[in-house]
Order: sequence, then structure tokens, then C-alpha cells
Amino acid sequence: MDRSAQILTPSQLNILARDLLEGAFPLIWVEAELGSVTRPASGHMYFTLKDARAQIRAALFKPKSQWLKFVPRDGMRVLARGRLTLYEARGEYQLVLDHMEEAGEGALRRAYEQLKARLEAEGLFAAERKRPMPAHVRRLAVITSPTGAAVRDVLSVLERRYPLLEVDLLPSLVQGDSAAAQITALLRAADASGRYDVILLTRGGGSLEDLWAFNDEHLARAIAASSTPVVSAVGHETDFSLADFAADLRAPTPSVAAELLVPDQRDLQLQVRRLAARMVQLQRHGLGQAMQRADRALLRLNAQGPQARLQLLQRRQQDLGRRLDAVWRQQQERRQAQLRHAAVVLRNGHPQRRLDALRERLHRLMPRADAAIGRQLQRDQLHLRGLARSMEAVSPLATVARGYSILTRDEDGSLVRSPLQVRPGDTLTARVQDGAIAVVVK
Repeated sequence: MDRSAQILTPSQLNILARDLLEGAFPLIWVEAELGSVTRPASGHMYFTLKDARAQIRAALFKPKSQWLKFVPRDGMRVLARGRLTLYEARGEYQLVLDHMEEAGEGALRRAYEQLKARLEAEGLFAAERKRPMPAHVRRLAVITSPTGAAVRDVLSVLERRYPLLEVDLLPSLVQGDSAAAQITALLRAADASGRYDVILLTRGGGSLEDLWAFNDEHLARAIAASSTPVVSAVGHETDFSLADFAADLRAPTPSVAAELLVPDQRDLQLQVRRLAARMVQLQRHGLGQAMQRADRALLRLNAQGPQARLQLLQRRQQDLGRRLDAVWRQQQERRQAQLRHAAVVLRNGHPQRRLDALRERLHRLMPRADAAIGRQLQRDQLHLRGLARSMEAVSPLATVARGYSILTRDEDGSLVRSPLQVRPGDTLTARVQDGAIAVVVK
């Protein structure tokens, strides 16, 4: 057997061991305590990851070491991710890291991301599920710590912007093991009361562990199931909790939440002044139009009233009288012309007999002419009296003179022709021959 074929150098052996380690172990996570932390000028970091019984060397090379959100120090518990390899020069295996975070916050962060993904897949954070904010909030429930800075900021902004708002502070723990259950119970009670237009969940900033109560699954589901709109203002602007995603509205800070919930009283005062000016303008315009309508109605009423009709009939009577006088004068003139013609003929007839005959005939004709004129005058007088009686028959004053009255409505002056036009309590005016009588319908 040729032993030379099986003889390896230390370098060859370490290479084989490195390949074996790197091929056998995938990307792994290790939770351990830091020890012997060093950071030379190269920017790389070297340390050990240890527990109570063992340790392993680890390295975090530049530039990944510059992405750390904390300063590693001995004794700190971390959660590290990397690949297992072997350092050939020394024959020591080590863990080369590509990520490292503080162990406590890292575990919380993973739990947060897993729960967020599950609730999001259920549609708990869907935009179409969220309820709109009311246009005017009258009563607000604020669930927060009664001694924190958040409640002072919220109450200060609300008092400055809209002092008419009715605010109920529902005090609760905002961190700790029992905080989530207490916040959930207060939220459900406030929603069940039906008293509030909006429920505000708020607290100041802090670490992920400090804000963990607002990442509770039961609280997130209670927010989504609430029939009252819920506003979440937890932590600072960069902090996001599951309550923020489940809420109907997320505010970056407690103060901003208060500003989003209520209008500024100065804006409301300006709006009220504008509306008041607009209302005065509309009232003046409406009053002007009403006065114009009243004037037109008065003109129509005067044109259609009994007095106007009587004046019209009087004018017609005068016209007829003038026409009758003109007819009579024409007839008189025609008769006189006939007489003048007869006189001329008589004067031109020289024979005495004809003159006497004509004189005799004239004597006979004169009475007939006078009788005819008298009869014509009688017929004209009878016709005139008939016209007068006709005018009196259609005259309202003649009706009133016979003992009747004319009923008109006080509201518009219209004639009352039927009992169906009035109701009990209506006021009417009865016009009689020598005045008017106020009448109340019973």
C-alpha cells in the first residue's frame, strides 16, 4: 500500500475540512452572548459567540459591520446569522456573519413580522374594510396612560383647536404584560357603549419592546371588529405597530392625531362668518324679489278689483251716451235738412194751389214728423234705459245695493265663490253697500 498517496499537508487537510463544513451547513442563526469583542483599524469585527458551556469564533467583515444599529460590547446577547467556515491559517473553524441584531428585539421583530403577515393575509388591514372618519366629532374616547406625555399633547391640541369637543380619558397601562388585555377591554367597552364618535389609541415613543402591547393579536382584531372608527397614534413617526395597520386612521404622532380629528376653531369661525354674510345676502335678495312679487300682485289686484270694473262700466256707459247723442243729432240734422229741402221746393212752386196744397200737406206732415220724432225719441230712451239696466245688472255695486255682500280672502284678495275655498279660522272681508265687515270662518 502506497502511504504517500494518503499523506496530506496541514493546508490540504484544512481545505478539505473547510469544504466539508461549508457544504454541510447552510445559512444558520445563532443566539449567544458576545465576548472578546475587537475592532481593528481595518473595520472588521472579531468576537466570540458563547453560552455557559461552549464558544465559537465569529467575524463580521466591513462593510456589513457598518450597518449595525447598535454598538456590540462584551456580555451583550445577540442573534447572529452567517455561514460556518474554517480559517485555514490556524485550522480554526468560525462563523462568518452577514447580519447581527440584539437578541431580545430581534425575536420580537420576527414575531411582529410573522403576525403582521398572517393578519394581512386574512385581510385585516385591507383598505376597503376601514371606516371613514365622521365629518364632525362630538365625543372622543382617548385610551392611553393618564400620566404620559402623549395625553398632555393630545388634550392640549384639542383644547386649542376645538374646545367644544367632549373628551373622555380612559386610563390604561400602555406597556407591560397586562397592558394589551387592558387596552383591548377598554376598546371593546367604549365601542359597545355607543357613546363615542371616534376612539383614539395613543402613547409616546419607545423601543419595540416598549410598544409591544400595541402589537397584540387580540387588540388588532378588536380594532378591526369595532363599529366605532379607531385612530391609532402609537410612538413616533417611524414607529409602526399592528394597531396602526388595523386602525381606520394612523397618525404619526399623538399631536397630529388630535389635529386630524378636529377642525381649527379659527377656520370654523371664518367659515361661520362667510356663511352668515352669504345668508344676509340671500335674505336681501329674497326680500327684494318678494317685494317685487307683492307689487305685481297689487297691480293685478287693483286691475281686477270691483272698483276698477265699475270704472270700466262707467266709461262704457259714457261712451254709449255720447254715441246716442250723436245718433240723435244726426237724425235731427237729417230731418231739418229734409224740411229745408221741402221749403225750397215750396218756394219754387209758383202756382197758389200747389202752394196751398203743399202748405196743407205740410201741415199734415208736421204732426206726423213730430210724432215720428217723438216715437224715435221714446225708442231711444227705452233702449238707453235697457242699456242702463244691463249695466246695473252686471255691476257689483248694484248687487251690493240689493242687500248682498262680496266675500274676499284677506291673504290675496281673491273672491270666495264656494265654501270649499275656506277653512275654519280663515279671515275674510265682506264688502257691503256702505263699507266692509271683517269675517272669521267658524
